[in-house]
Amino acid sequence: MGKELNFFGHIKTPDIRMLHDMDEVLYDTEWARTAENTELYYMYRDLYRNEVEHESIKAQQLRYDITAIPPQMLGREYVKTAGHYHPNVPGASVSYPELYQVLEGEGNYLLQRMEKESIEDVVLVEAKAGDIIMVPPGYGHITINSSDEVLKMANWVSREFASMYEPIKEHSGAAYYLLEKGYIPNPKYTKTPPIRYLKPADASMLGLAKGEDMYNLVSDLSKLDFLKNPHLYSAMFSKVLEK
Repeated sequence: MGKELNFFGHIKTPDIRMLHDMDEVLYDTEWARTAENTELYYMYRDLYRNEVEHESIKAQQLRYDITAIPPQMLGREYVKTAGHYHPNVPGASVSYPELYQVLEGEGNYLLQRMEKESIEDVVLVEAKAGDIIMVPPGYGHITINSSDEVLKMANWVSREFASMYEPIKEHSGAAYYLLEKGYIPNPKYTKTPPIRYLKPADASMLGLAKGEDMYNLVSDLSKLDFLKNPHLYSAMFSKVLEK
């Protein structure tokens, strides 16, 4: 695939996640030791259609990104993102959430809530083009591409924080690895509950039609206030986590 992204006429060059950036979170470490340092996925940050919208997005302390993950195997494991958690909102006891949408292909979104060394909840959302995935406060997350196609996904997120990669690195990855034979638990965690499978989020809660491009929320960014003030939306997040 080409590395540049044309977003409404803006040509964007990506940040590139390389294989050996991921050494600490891979399942097949033996394979990784001798593997070439290849490109894994491409991150296009701070996208906008025009300057007016860019100023509106920045004024609301938000950011819209796109990530493209070509299909491949990392030894015995399907390609995935590095994974991270989010810090707490200043002055609040909850962390920043994030909103994803699959634009092309299919993705597996693994969400996990950790207390000390134990995983208290593991959620998996299997999503296809048009689907929306909510990452609630308190959950770390990774995205896995187990398909034969490029996974292209977008996200809306607060621009007021830096992601926290260390908690997942310290445990050599997320709570589960996805191999060809299925999901297997990561033994580096002292407790790992079974995976709960959830459906994608209901687009109507954002005022969107099913499958509608969520960039359209730029016309009413107040609908994304929960990304900045999650402590005011606990009922919405609880509903997202229900089976």
